[in-house]
Amino acid sequence: MNGSAGRALVFPGQGSQSLGMGRDLFDAYPESRGIFEQADSALGFSLSKICFEGPEEELKKTAVTQPALLTASIASLVILQKEGYSFQSVAGHSLGAYTALVAAKVLSFEDAVRLVRRRGELMEEAGRGRGTMAVILNLDEEKVAQACREASEAGVVEPANVNSPGQIVISGEKSAVLLACEKAKALGAKRAMELPVSGPFHSSLMKAAAEGLSQALAQTVFSTPQTTYYSDIDAVAMGDPDRIKESLVRQLVSPVQWIKVIEKMNLEGIGVFVEVGPGKVLSGLIKKISKDAQVFNAGDVASIQAVCEAK
Repeated sequence: MNGSAGRALVFPGQGSQSLGMGRDLFDAYPESRGIFEQADSALGFSLSKICFEGPEEELKKTAVTQPALLTASIASLVILQKEGYSFQSVAGHSLGAYTALVAAKVLSFEDAVRLVRRRGELMEEAGRGRGTMAVILNLDEEKVAQACREASEAGVVEPANVNSPGQIVISGEKSAVLLACEKAKALGAKRAMELPVSGPFHSSLMKAAAEGLSQALAQTVFSTPQTTYYSDIDAVAMGDPDRIKESLVRQLVSPVQWIKVIEKMNLEGIGVFVEVGPGKVLSGLIKKISKDAQVFNAGDVASIQAVCEAK
């Protein structure tokens, strides 16, 4: 690793989950086992069993996926910290923002796991039968916005995740999303396809969920970050706990600006990114955004050991 470049930990969101995630960490490290046990205790059911054994349909439920991913990611983080891996900043994609806030010591793990369980429940309730999401490939942000505007005659459809150059996710009412996919293809998109999600996340259709989340956040203690924390919605470093809470409410109805987040971190001296938790979704996106970035994964015993050895 480049010793002169600043280091950031980044945390994945929904879609990175997989059956069995965290099992090898649970078996290998008492610290990771303790994280899963804390989650089971905080939630009042065996989240660890669902992570390790399924059924997969249960793990895919938003109200289960979110605490499960947070828990598996923190189970990786505690081992990086045990090994003395140092980092200067953190960011997370959607749900991953909460994991980043645990890493920055803004939220306790127990509070975070309960909060994202509630967030998932609210998102499921608000999204049930109301819409869908789709990914648009190889079309710039302006033309994706144009496709959404042109399709708005069929209902609500909005950009939801600006993930990397050539990958933007849209969200809204199903008929409008499908029409926007056709409009995007006509404008030159290489591909436009519906995603297997349970609702129109990061769109104005999540307003009811945002209102419920605001109440849950008001009852949760947030501290000042001890590590630089970047908001995935505003793409700036945030230090004020109340401002962070407000951004998490807006996050449910606003697009994730992942390109801007990584570009901002690059500008502020971050050149090494470690994706902490299951999957390699963010690693792939970061490589497309920042050609010079060094990107690593830390989601299981072998990859965590490799990152720690390379430090």
